[in-house]
Amino acid sequence: MKKIKTDLLVIGAGSGGLSVAAGAVQMGAKVVLLEDHKMGGDCLNYGCVPSKALIAAGKQAHALRNGAKFGVADVKPKVDYAAAKDHVNNVIATIAPVDSEERFEGLGVTVIRERGRFTGENTVQAGDNEITARRIVIATGSSPFVPPIPGLENVPYLTNESLWDLRELPEHLLIVGGGPIGIEMAQAHLRLGSKVTVIEGMKAMGKDDPELAAIVLDRMREEGMVIEEDALAEEISGKAGDITVKAKDGRVFKGTHLLMAVGRAANVNDMDLEKAGVAYSRRGIDVDASMKTSNKKIYAIGDVAGQLQFTHVAGYHAGVVIRSILFGLPSKAKQGHLPWATYTDPELAQVGLTEAQAREEHGNKAEVYRFPFHENDRAIAEGKTTGLIKVMVVKGRPVGASIVGASAGDLIGVWALALVNNLKMSQIAGMVAPYPTLGEVNKRAAGAYFSPRLFESDMVKTVVGFVQKFIP
Repeated sequence: MKKIKTDLLVIGAGSGGLSVAAGAVQMGAKVVLLEDHKMGGDCLNYGCVPSKALIAAGKQAHALRNGAKFGVADVKPKVDYAAAKDHVNNVIATIAPVDSEERFEGLGVTVIRERGRFTGENTVQAGDNEITARRIVIATGSSPFVPPIPGLENVPYLTNESLWDLRELPEHLLIVGGGPIGIEMAQAHLRLGSKVTVIEGMKAMGKDDPELAAIVLDRMREEGMVIEEDALAEEISGKAGDITVKAKDGRVFKGTHLLMAVGRAANVNDMDLEKAGVAYSRRGIDVDASMKTSNKKIYAIGDVAGQLQFTHVAGYHAGVVIRSILFGLPSKAKQGHLPWATYTDPELAQVGLTEAQAREEHGNKAEVYRFPFHENDRAIAEGKTTGLIKVMVVKGRPVGASIVGASAGDLIGVWALALVNNLKMSQIAGMVAPYPTLGEVNKRAAGAYFSPRLFESDMVKTVVGFVQKFIP
């Protein structure tokens, strides 16, 4: 057994773990990184990167079918699904060197490609290595959660991991789960030529503002997608190419392929966390505001910490723990300013409180201001007028923003900045956005807050009248 002593041990080479390892080693800490699967984790290999690449392929096909309004004849695209998957693989390969073992070893990180199991409060065994560390960061991420639906074990099914090995376009794709993963992959495959049925046990996109989610779902139905809500899957049967999903209420759905997209489960198994005194559940590892576990020398970040499961959140957690581990400074993670986006067409993005949450938390003090995309000149020019922004305001400061429309994931950044810095609406309104851009919708939403205060105020009119009458 080879014994290694280090300042910091990072378990998991996904987004969060890589950020911690890179930051710590470049600031002088001795770092060991464990990864028993693929460098880059779920985001690079199965999640954010490949899904957005396939979505881009779907957008290209959709554009070819819908050019007439721009004076470009509609054409039926010839979709090569295998070539679209080659595009996905090329995107992954282009980004992979940034997350590679070679790069991190070049930075000075000791990379060990073995699974880590705790043998004590600060020791981990990985292959024939026994590692003792002053601090440990668990960043093992999450995996697809597959519910125990009767019959599923006898039917071939896909997850967000195995989907990328598929080389033939599904004739009719059944998707169990109407959350972000299911809805994104549904639209991508629909636009590439599959029939798609989404089967959701509750409400599709149920964690988002229902008004904005309805806009996305209406667009998908217009494109030909079948979305079945309140359809809790009770039984699954069939074989490859002929699969049946039966809902609890008796509805029956048939297709050629099945994608299970009902959620994620934290990767906490087979690590012997008990030996380190680390408390956890299926939801994830229990952490405090500093991302410390029940063993104060061990931290957990990203998906495995059981909070918002997004790559950028894992990166944010990495910054929090680096401050604590390297400099011994108090550092706490907050969630109120963390945005998220679903990359459908139109996109849907959120930061802070939704309208319902703002009214519940702040009552009559909460004000909601809106601006529609169909009044934005750039959106009109590009035919992207479906969408709106809603900003929730309390005492002159935004407490949340919801956007549905083109580039919503980019537009939400302004409001994330506003929330983390506790900015006033006047500061957003004072921003000058280039014309014509979609970014003007943010400024116009802020302007909607001030319009009644300026244009419907008797006091303002009195002051203006006085100035015009008495000041030369």
